[in-house]
Amino acid sequence: MDVPYDLTSYVRVLKMATTPSQEEFVQVSKIAGAGILLVGFIGFLIGVTMGLFTGGF
Repeated sequence: MDVPYDLTSYVRVLKMATTPSQEEFVQVSKIAGAGILLVGFIGFLIGVTMGLFTGGF
């Protein structure tokens, strides 16, 4: 592990990074929120299905 090389790589990436615009931030937030809701809904469906099959309700 070459620490000086790693640090220069990290600094290079941070110098290239920019703050997202308002529009880009909103778009990424909507996509992330939709993904979270989708995963939650799938988990809910699995929970309901397991509850019905095992008599949990």
